[in-house]
Amino acid sequence: MTRLPTTTTPLTANGVSALVRLAVLCVGPDGDVSYWNRGAEELFGHRWEAVFGRPAAGLLPHTAGRHPGEQDALEVLDDLTRSAWAGALPTTDRDGGVKDVVWWSYRIMEPAGRSLLVIAANARPLRDTGPRLALGDHLLPYTADGTTARGAVRITPRLAPVADPAHAEHLTGRLGSVLPRVSAGRLDRIVRQIVPLGYPAVEVDGTVLLPVLPEEYGTTVAPDPVNPATGRTARPTRPAPHPELLPGPRADVPAPAPAPVPAATTPGPSLAPGHVLDEQLALLRETGAKVGTTLDLETTARELCAVTVPRFADFAAVLVVDQLFSDTEPPKDDLSGDTIIARRVAVAHTDTTPGAWAAALPEGELIPLPADSTPRLGEPLLVPVIDPALARDIALDLGVPGLGPLLPERSMVVVPLTARGTVLGRMCFLRHPGRRPFDAKDAATAAEVAARGAVHLDNARLHRLESRAAATLQRSMMPTRPPRIPGVRIAHHYMPGDRQAQVGGDWFDAIQLPGGRVALIVGDVMGHGLLSAAVMGQFRTSVITMAALDLPPAQLLRHLDNLAHRLGAEHLATCVYAVYDPIHRSLTLANAGHIPPVLARHDGRSELLQIPKGAPIGVGGVPFETVEIPVPDGSWLVLCTDGLVEVRGQGIDAGLAALCSNVIEPQQTPEDVCEQILSRVHSDDRRDDVALLVANFQGIPSEDVAEWRLAMDLSDVRRARALTREQLARWGLHGLSDLTELLVSELVTNALRVASHEVSLRLMRVGKLLVEVSDDDHNLPQLRRADADDEEGRGLALVSNLSRRWGTSRKAVGKVVWFELALPG
Repeated sequence: MTRLPTTTTPLTANGVSALVRLAVLCVGPDGDVSYWNRGAEELFGHRWEAVFGRPAAGLLPHTAGRHPGEQDALEVLDDLTRSAWAGALPTTDRDGGVKDVVWWSYRIMEPAGRSLLVIAANARPLRDTGPRLALGDHLLPYTADGTTARGAVRITPRLAPVADPAHAEHLTGRLGSVLPRVSAGRLDRIVRQIVPLGYPAVEVDGTVLLPVLPEEYGTTVAPDPVNPATGRTARPTRPAPHPELLPGPRADVPAPAPAPVPAATTPGPSLAPGHVLDEQLALLRETGAKVGTTLDLETTARELCAVTVPRFADFAAVLVVDQLFSDTEPPKDDLSGDTIIARRVAVAHTDTTPGAWAAALPEGELIPLPADSTPRLGEPLLVPVIDPALARDIALDLGVPGLGPLLPERSMVVVPLTARGTVLGRMCFLRHPGRRPFDAKDAATAAEVAARGAVHLDNARLHRLESRAAATLQRSMMPTRPPRIPGVRIAHHYMPGDRQAQVGGDWFDAIQLPGGRVALIVGDVMGHGLLSAAVMGQFRTSVITMAALDLPPAQLLRHLDNLAHRLGAEHLATCVYAVYDPIHRSLTLANAGHIPPVLARHDGRSELLQIPKGAPIGVGGVPFETVEIPVPDGSWLVLCTDGLVEVRGQGIDAGLAALCSNVIEPQQTPEDVCEQILSRVHSDDRRDDVALLVANFQGIPSEDVAEWRLAMDLSDVRRARALTREQLARWGLHGLSDLTELLVSELVTNALRVASHEVSLRLMRVGKLLVEVSDDDHNLPQLRRADADDEEGRGLALVSNLSRRWGTSRKAVGKVVWFELALPG
């Protein structure tokens, strides 16, 4: 094994780098694998769920017989006394094959204390063909060619300093895309440790030193040309233009045969009828193949312009009725009435001086079209050659006065965009003076192209309307913002798995309960689309209703299961119901076949809660169990649905623990944690809905809570007032004493009149004054109007009018009546 020190040659900011498929893994201080990216899966053959959280020792044995006494590549790297190292070390993959691997290792303090960060790459393709090169953000169409006698490239891994701070920030920012997916703060600390130790680099043939960047960051280019004589790829000596910078059609679209362009003073020669027909058919075939690849209105309009310029015209523009953008109602079929507001959504042209066109015809411009304009929106127009004297009038009729100076001597065709009996807009084509003018056959071809494009535009319009309706439905079923509940901070997020319908069956909720407690729920209705969303709405409403009864978690799930049977046999769902008590610092949970929650400690360590899994809601006949666990202040609870981790066949439980590990830091907000967890999801593999709820438990200090049990005697109302007055004095809330005593007196009196065995009074100072009176009678009091001669019925009216908020709710036994008062200042 060759051990290479950090090279003294610094990396220069010349913009050229080597793009390499990088395997990145991390070994924690306990010797277990804590990170394993896709590149590591590809290089070594081990899936991440098979190695995550398991000892690294023995995982990657080196080639037998080459280094006696050294049994494993990771052990060799971990035993190094250097804080950073680069070198080559052959290893054996899962199938026993020998891999020639180059390594860069770093001893760092993140993500979980003293850890080993390892970056590796397969050396064989680098030495056979050389690394792929990039200039800035763009791939170069060649690799680093070898110059040795045997034709291979000599690749030597190095650790190189970066002299320019801006260059260092640029390189490490790119490398961060494959580093462990931890919180932003921890990732920044990892990067700041790597730079002083030396940036990963490769030395090519002992002369050129190139920084190593992950291959995923590069853009794609057209394949290298093939030499027909040798059948091998020919490498050009200079970079080819980037495809997006080439004028005319895209580089990956076969360019049409160039039409003859005669002098501007002479008319173009007539093409043979057969040739014109072939060109028209080819244009229609290309329109069918390349227009409508998405359901996005703007993208479809640009595709429609791109397929006709320069093949059919030198200029093309798509205008649609603005109602397609702003209103949910379809445009009127009869557009001959009032002024029509159209929007230019796409423009394409071949002019070498595009400034004039951009000024006269900017994309997104609103254009008022008078009802008496010529042409009208739904009528075609053919002008073989525009007379300079009429150019200004035609531009005015088109609603674009600035187009007048650009029209003389050009040929123009305007055709409507009509689909399913609705006029969506129109399309305009222009040809330069030196090109054959449009004729009737060209106008017919333009109308056919527009008709085919209009269908795709209408599909995009209908999709927009359906998506808007689905999003409205989903928003109506989901909580809009997390509730503000004492002792706990909450954040949640939802991502639909159905990209078309934008709705699904996942739901979440946070419901305030008596005693300062909060119920946290996450559920997942089996299936996708609108039907699952409708079932989800029924389940969510039922849970909210039953949560108000303050039932134990297992009992609530039993009632929900019974409800599912009454709704129908196809109503199946998984659900976790948890209740957090901020006063006693406890968490009570029950599970109905759902993913176990993750409890993260304040130090970032995460664990799956071991609770009975139960059966999904709707199965029936399976008991649900309630589990109570202590949760110290600073703990985090992560509840989610399986769409968050059910990707690429990975283990769900291990995947959730991996997503949550090393993400949470004490100073983060729940919104930050949600964002960090979601950023680690492979969205390209996700096909299911994602519901995520994160709660940070802070508890309520004992000095902010006072509770008493009252005697079953009306004379104890006086004691309740005295206790309230004394406690408010301890809290320095003398200004609230009179009002609070009055309302407490009314509620305690009502409770003592109906209770059988128990009445209790609780005061909490939680950013407000929260007062609760509980008794063992299940009948909820009713607010009613008291007549002038009535001796009762005014107590709740006083509470309703003098408190900021008040309410009642049932408990497992009895009820609670509460009210809130704002604290002074």
